[in-house]
Formats: sequence, C-alpha cells, structure tokens
Amino acid sequence: MQPRNMSMSGVVDLAAVKAAGEAKQKAEQARAEAARTGRPAGGGARLVFDVDEAGFQQDILQRSTEVPVVIDFWAEWCEPCKQLGPLLERLAGEYAGKFVLAKIDVDSNQALFQQFGVQGIPAVFAVVAGQPIPLFQGAAPEAQIRQVLDQLVQAAEQQFGIVGAPVDPAGAAEAEEAPAPVGPYDALLEAASQALDHGDLDGAVQAYQNVLADDPANPEAKLGLAQAELLRRVKDLDPQAVRKEAADAPGDVPAQIRAADLDLVGGHVEDAFGRLVDAVRRSAGEDREAARVRLLELFEVIGADDPRVISARTALARVLF
Repeated sequence: MQPRNMSMSGVVDLAAVKAAGEAKQKAEQARAEAARTGRPAGGGARLVFDVDEAGFQQDILQRSTEVPVVIDFWAEWCEPCKQLGPLLERLAGEYAGKFVLAKIDVDSNQALFQQFGVQGIPAVFAVVAGQPIPLFQGAAPEAQIRQVLDQLVQAAEQQFGIVGAPVDPAGAAEAEEAPAPVGPYDALLEAASQALDHGDLDGAVQAYQNVLADDPANPEAKLGLAQAELLRRVKDLDPQAVRKEAADAPGDVPAQIRAADLDLVGGHVEDAFGRLVDAVRRSAGEDREAARVRLLELFEVIGADDPRVISARTALARVLF
C-alpha cells in the first residue's frame, strides 16, 4: 500500500507493514518469556551469560547492535569479583532487558583481557553498537553502579536508538495468560493504510499518531508513521535541485538531510545512511544533532534487524565516540 504518485521501491513495501509488526511482536514476546524463565529466546543469549573468545563476535559485538552489553571481567581467585559479580547479575535481572551482562573469565580469555586494555579486575566495560566503553574498575557501591547503568541505557537510546527489549518479569505471566488485544487499533490502522493508498499522507500520519497515543510501542504504527512521515517530507521536493544542492555544499547539513530522505525513498539505503553518518562526522552542535536524529528516524523506516541498519549503527558509534 503506497501513494500512487510516490515510489518506495527498494525500501520497505508498505503492504508488508502489518506482517513486520506481527513478527516484531512475536520476537518481543519471546524475549519477555526468556527474561521470565531464564531460557534463551529463539536461540538468543540470556540476560546473564559467559563469553569466550570464540563467541565474542556474536555474543557481544553483534548483540550490542540490539541492546547494550555490559562486560564483567573476573577471575576465580579475585575476591572483589565475588562481591561484584552477583550484584551485576541481580541488576541485570532488575533492569529486565535494558542491558545484558556478559561475564569473561580473564584466566581463560587472555586475548580479550588484553584487547580491552584491562589494568586490573574486577573491571566493567560496555559495548554499544560495536564500540567499547569503559565503565568502572573495582567493586563499586551499588548506588554508583546503578547511576552508571542508567547513564549507559540512556546514552544507548538517545545516541543510537538502541533500547533492548525491556520487560516486566512480574507481569509476564499475566500477559502470557491474557489474549493479545486485537482492537480498537484495527480500524485506525486500516484508516492509515487507506489514507496511504489515496496519497493522503497527513491523514495517514494522524491515524498512526492516534494509535501511538494509546499504545506507544505498537510496532505496526511506529513503522507506518516513520514511512508516512518520510513520504510527506519528500513529496514536494525537487529531486534534481536537492541533489545538486547537496553535491555543491557537502557541509550543508540540512541539504544532506533532504538528500538522504530522497536516497532512501529511491531505494539507495546505504547511500542515505552513509550520507548522514558523514554529516554527523563533519558537523557539530545543532547540525550534528539534526543529522543524528534523522539517521535514527530512517533506521525506523528500514527496521532494526536489517543488516544495513546494524552496519550504520556501528559506523555512527565510531564517529560519535
């Protein structure tokens, strides 16, 4: 479903929005069940898990594009580690999916120990979008650790749009027993689809916003809104003029943002992402923030699990840190 006068070829078929939303809901339900029971969801990692050198790429680097990964470097002979480790494990459970905890035994994984430049243990790092971030060393007080974790979760969401899969373990059983509601959003979502079919982008945006006002996490409405807003932004643009302006002024961030929108609508996903990552790297202040925010909005259009989004998040992390 798409406006008759606007092409979205190569990006995301709006007719598949509902299917994508349902798939995302199932994945989130699986992660919630994993958090409640302690079993892996669909083969994924637990909230707390051991990592060795062989699993570092998948369990930490790849996982960090979806959720902040906190790393606890420890050893059996380290007495402070025996105090800090259980505390971090308890906090991982309390934060319920906002971060995951990877435990690395330094005696068995000397290469990882050296790669992170650890000076002593216990040492705690984080990895977000593939980028390592030192957090603290030693058995810090719980209040201080909570403050650091709160800052990590906030930075991951605000800088990269990485929010993990927060769940309420106490309410998971009740949610499991209750059937998933099917309304009253069906009518609003159908209205949004009809509006898109007729090129009424304002109407589609409003319909999706109406759903999100009551259900902020509704995946179908979030994806649909991101796509409808993108189409509305490019509707009145002159593609030739926009591209010339962007080519003539590489440092003009608003021009690069407009060109990135056109890139995405035209199916040039990597070009759109690369253009905005470059804009973030070259700029500062409000311009830099505008480019970063638009990049996160375009991630929503494509979907967090798309390999191009994962790659672009990592590239964004490199220019921000």
